[in-house]
Amino acid sequence: MDIVNANTLNREQLNQAAQILVEAFPHSWQTLADGVFEITCRHTKAGTLFLAALIGDEVVGWIGMLPGYSGNVYELHPLVVRADMQQKGIGATLVGAIEKAAKEKGAKTLWLGADDERDGGETSFANADLYNNLPKRIAEFEPGTHQTAFYIKLGFKIVGVLPDANGIGKPDIFLAKAL
Repeated sequence: MDIVNANTLNREQLNQAAQILVEAFPHSWQTLADGVFEITCRHTKAGTLFLAALIGDEVVGWIGMLPGYSGNVYELHPLVVRADMQQKGIGATLVGAIEKAAKEKGAKTLWLGADDERDGGETSFANADLYNNLPKRIAEFEPGTHQTAFYIKLGFKIVGVLPDANGIGKPDIFLAKAL
């Protein structure tokens, strides 16, 4: 597997990356055109970085980072791995590569938001009164099947929660990692 800057991808590979995004987040990017727009517009602005994981000539995953706070903080947005290639270390490799890149740019912190928006929820924050004793709830957090388990395993910590961000009982969970 090779990790490459997206600037080196050809049109077919950009379409592959966009398709992975649409399949992973159909509620946010409904069409291939939406996915291509995300990649070619948002991830080509100054300070952004978009890395792709290639096996041969195929894109099997990608990750982006967006600058904030005068370059002290970068947002990891998004991380996607093709469904048939998950659980093979590709996501962790991409996160490691983006952490390295953020450090090289002088960043102190890498952060991300992870929505718990499925009906019924996935984490212990779902359908809970997060306005009541949030510090205790964070200390007792259980990720269940949610992607927060992956990020916590990589050293990220919960640094905030926005209750009801995606509807009643569907919070956005903010994680960060010191670099």
